[in-house]
Amino acid sequence: MGLTKTSACSVVLLLVVAIDTGFSNPLKSKESWGYVDVREGAHMFWWLYYADSPSASYSQLPLVMWLQGGPGGSGCGFGNFEEIGPLDRDLEPRKNSWVQYSSVLFVDNPVGTGFSYTDSDEAFATDVATVASDMLVLLKQFFNKEEEFQSVPFYIFSESYGGKMAAAISLELTKAVEKGTLKCNFAGVALGDSWISPLDSVMTWGPYLYTTSLLDDYGLREVSSAAEAVKQAVDQGQYLKATELWSVTESVVEQNTNGVNFYNILTQEPDEKMSSVAGEGYICEMHFQLPLLMRHHISPLHRQSLSQLMNGPIRKKLGIIPQNVTWGGQAEAVFSSMSGDFMKPVVDVVDQLLDAGVNVTVYNGQLDLIVDTMGQEQWVKQLKWVGLQSFSQMKWTALDDPAFPGVTGAFYKTYKNFSFYWILKAGHMIPSDQGPMALQMLKMITQQD
Repeated sequence: MGLTKTSACSVVLLLVVAIDTGFSNPLKSKESWGYVDVREGAHMFWWLYYADSPSASYSQLPLVMWLQGGPGGSGCGFGNFEEIGPLDRDLEPRKNSWVQYSSVLFVDNPVGTGFSYTDSDEAFATDVATVASDMLVLLKQFFNKEEEFQSVPFYIFSESYGGKMAAAISLELTKAVEKGTLKCNFAGVALGDSWISPLDSVMTWGPYLYTTSLLDDYGLREVSSAAEAVKQAVDQGQYLKATELWSVTESVVEQNTNGVNFYNILTQEPDEKMSSVAGEGYICEMHFQLPLLMRHHISPLHRQSLSQLMNGPIRKKLGIIPQNVTWGGQAEAVFSSMSGDFMKPVVDVVDQLLDAGVNVTVYNGQLDLIVDTMGQEQWVKQLKWVGLQSFSQMKWTALDDPAFPGVTGAFYKTYKNFSFYWILKAGHMIPSDQGPMALQMLKMITQQD
């Protein structure tokens, strides 16, 4: 559904240029933010930072849209203040902020994520097709309003489930640009530690943990057996059952590894308390183990200190958040609404992007478990893309870690419109774990280095 006349006007009224009074480190760069009604009762929040470079104006630099995972993780919150935005969670300047080399558009999607919200349970998205159509409504509104960005190279960067959404969004965006219904210079999509082929991730957990000495032979058998049950459900098209068995497999992994951190196998889970992302007393009506999945994949994106920041100083700064909306308040509902879509692959969508000539980059952290690199390599080998054989025969190139010259920070290889980056010493949240290397990758993908 398109914007009504009333909601379109509200977007204009809600466009605000930031005033940083009260912040210990006010930003010098320009910002804007607002809401777009993407469907009736579905309100999506976006936040734009204009590029802040001493050597070029924002109109000379690319625009990057960042999509968080979950589903239900807030890009405006976690991606912004924990990973790539100009300020960190303590509101101190981030040395490796991506805003140095690009304008960055954070969008809280699917609707209900972060400061985005729905008026009813019926308005939550249930699959990536709805997520993509919602985003197209927002992007049309954004590029019509921010005309200066129509000609600059536009990239979509993503993380985790955000990658699955980014693939679907990129395909619909490509079609819209070709039809002339949306005007932008779409330059490529980057899929970071992305849930593109869930089964390939789950099936490689056992071998990956075994080769990193986090499982013994007994544990390998248990994890592999649990993963095989997931495979059988997927093969039979029983995706809700597969989601339940995915959760079971995660429990088997935890039991056999003394609670390995799914986001970085070499670190312990932080001690910081999780905030309740949906309020006290939230009861999940799904019959399977959604609460456990939420603990693994939603709670880490809503830690108490970040929640206090977003619902305190940031909410006050933005000035447009409705009184009844709490940052992250609908995150669990977003997650559960998408549960039937979790285990469905989108490898075919990546194939369609490559065939359409879209620049596609896959990047992955060496220490990530939930979307381990072995699993990423498995689905890449399944691509029907005509360039796959030539890509596979190429030797990768080592990249120095910008923070430690002479020390390898990553490997990469590129063939035509497909690239793969292996980021060393990084887990699931690559910009958090290896900020300088992630920034170097951004510059390379956006052709600034």
